[in-house]
Amino acid sequence: MRVVIAGGGIGGLTAALALHQRGIDVQVYESVRRLEPLGVGINILPFSMAVLRDLGLLDRLLELGLSNGELRFYNRHGQLVWAETRGADAGYGTPQLSIHRGRLQMVLLDAVVERLGADAVRTGCGLQGFESGDRSVRIELADRASGGTVHDEADLLIGADGIHSFTRARLNPGEGDPLWEGSLVWRGTTVAPSFLSGRTMIMAGHIPHKFIAYPITAPDAEGRQLINWIAVLDWRAQGLPAREDWTRQGRYKDFLPRFEGWRFEWLDVPALIAGADAFYEFPLVDRDPLPRWTHGRVTLLGDAAHPMYPVGSNGASQAIIDAVTLADALADGGDTGIDAALAHYESVRRPATAAIVAANRQQGAERILDLAEERAPDGFTSIDDVFAPGELQSIADSYKQLIGLQKPADPREL
Repeated sequence: MRVVIAGGGIGGLTAALALHQRGIDVQVYESVRRLEPLGVGINILPFSMAVLRDLGLLDRLLELGLSNGELRFYNRHGQLVWAETRGADAGYGTPQLSIHRGRLQMVLLDAVVERLGADAVRTGCGLQGFESGDRSVRIELADRASGGTVHDEADLLIGADGIHSFTRARLNPGEGDPLWEGSLVWRGTTVAPSFLSGRTMIMAGHIPHKFIAYPITAPDAEGRQLINWIAVLDWRAQGLPAREDWTRQGRYKDFLPRFEGWRFEWLDVPALIAGADAFYEFPLVDRDPLPRWTHGRVTLLGDAAHPMYPVGSNGASQAIIDAVTLADALADGGDTGIDAALAHYESVRRPATAAIVAANRQQGAERILDLAEERAPDGFTSIDDVFAPGELQSIADSYKQLIGLQKPADPREL
């Protein structure tokens, strides 16, 4: 069996490693001419870290990132609303990893090149056409270096080419642009002193005025860490900005004044923002779930299949689960069972991710913050005056169950 993957991001590279591990021949094509460690921080949930562990990457990732130990929700006054342990600290068999997105992608890329060969990832080749038959798919790519065309043929084409997926657009003509929620997001990294435990993710405020921060490296000798931060504001009055781009830099004047008063005992938010060397802006977008991902011998994976709001650390985490689910299905089916394997993959992953897209539109577990603001806009003396007994735990547990984060009875299972 031979599989072509369009897209060399986290989902595509993980799929390449998982397929290769199961004895399947893989070729990856990536449209950019050179893969570089771009982006800011991300979180990978324990069930997805288990996949990366099984691919032999856990130790290297922990060297470059940080095992997240707890999640804390605060209102805009800096008062604690909810806290819970995460990852290994919560009893999972694998950690929740906080890491720079580019570093994770480079670890995956290095592993693909080492295991599959230097030619397994061909950059500068963007998908520009394909035609699926009953048992194979013919693929056409634009070679950006030569200006020519590359032709290939495989048993299966996986479109892992992101939220602006050519594959998805070709399969679903007329779908249009991603759907804008109305918020603008600024994301950056700053080297700053550790806060709280040094392994804490915080979310403060509420929609549409929210701030998120978490460290993505271990403390240095001076107790300083690389801290990833995200600022979110309602931007509907200003209108939708240009198409989202990982490299479009933001401007302090657009959002920093709205966070000037957020100086808490445990974190100085404006100082953290001001300390960044660079930061980037994105409109908060997703797409409606599709009625199908697979058309003949072409299917979708990751953001191409189910772009979602960055709530609950699900973007890359769900793409990694897509990758291993598809690899397992193809390995179990063999050459004669590709169509059945694709049907199984879609039956498992499409409903699950559609439910997460819907839940993230309601802010997932982060709606705790919206409820706190709605019920106690001026703050509170005791959180028990704001939420009924067990209400916070119920909201958090319901979202964990939806995304597949419920803790196994035996931590070795994860």
